[in-house]
Amino acid sequence: MKKTNEILLKDAIEAFLKENHIDQKFNETRLISCWQSVVGNLIARHTLQLQIRKQTLFVKVDNAALRQELNYQKGNILEKLNSEVDMRVIDEIVIT
Repeated sequence: MKKTNEILLKDAIEAFLKENHIDQKFNETRLISCWQSVVGNLIARHTLQLQIRKQTLFVKVDNAALRQELNYQKGNILEKLNSEVDMRVIDEIVIT
């Protein structure tokens, strides 16, 4: 029986990202790209900036009422965002 060095492309990419220490940044980018699908079009239109630093998602919105509503929902949003990327990328959300 021959040995093969075949691996799935997905596994090869994941290994490359991990070896080069860019897997965390890649997962953060994936999480940010899920923002609109998790919160919806209305909230996404009023979102001015999204940034992740030290496992905290900073969200800047242009509407005080929306900011208050997001503060009430941030636990739910946090869980949905992490579940979209199938791992715990962020631990906290700060809305300004």
